[in-house]
Amino acid sequence: HVKPLSNNKLLSPNLLDPIIHSRMLDILFEDEDMIVINKPAGLLSIPDRFGKEGSVKSILQEKFGNIFTVHRLDQQTSGLIIFAKNAEAHKVLSEIFEGRSIVKKYFGIVNGRPPQEGVVEENMMEHPIKKGYMMIHAKGKESKTSFEVVKYFKQYAWVSFQIYTGRTHQIRVHAKHIGHPIVSDDLYGDGEKLKLSSIKKKNFKLAKVEEEERPLMGRQALHAASVQFEYKGKELLLEAPLPKDLSATLKQLEKWNAVAQ
Repeated sequence: HVKPLSNNKLLSPNLLDPIIHSRMLDILFEDEDMIVINKPAGLLSIPDRFGKEGSVKSILQEKFGNIFTVHRLDQQTSGLIIFAKNAEAHKVLSEIFEGRSIVKKYFGIVNGRPPQEGVVEENMMEHPIKKGYMMIHAKGKESKTSFEVVKYFKQYAWVSFQIYTGRTHQIRVHAKHIGHPIVSDDLYGDGEKLKLSSIKKKNFKLAKVEEEERPLMGRQALHAASVQFEYKGKELLLEAPLPKDLSATLKQLEKWNAVAQ
């Protein structure tokens, strides 16, 4: 039973790009077979096909050399991501992640008031014309997501998701399908950034008239929170704490968007 290391190691990438260079990778767990990172939103999991942007994998390769991709997170999704440190571990971990025995949980803020709980089983495939856009289609791959509302707010809900398959954009597509897309999702939602002015209607004033309001949540409000699986006879529970933007947004929702009891 492994939880995040209390003294998380921070790995500073030795890369030329000053934006990436300023990032510190938050290492949650590491052994001879794997390294587990709490990925910040905005950082790619693996290099894009043009190789122009830094990624978690490229930063790790600077430090460890050979690093193997087990799974991925969307660029604007924060949270737990695992890489293998050798080919044997990569094979085993990849099989685990493709199987049904692993428990993968996410947290997200959705628009509106979804049912208290539910299961979405809708096949998914890539759109034939819109590259990088996933759609629900009977001929797509089997996809299953369960969800449970942790807390309702007036305009939003804080939801726990569990995915049983690992399709691209799965939670985002299934959330859209039930009519409650992830907040600030510019691909499957309205892309509307969550701002304090939108939840604090009265007495909201910017410090300066000409100042543009910075959003509380400027990216899709989705976080890969935990994975639990058996590896080499040991049960592992790995957890990634919420990033500052999500924590701060939840505090403001509690303060200004709470539902009257």
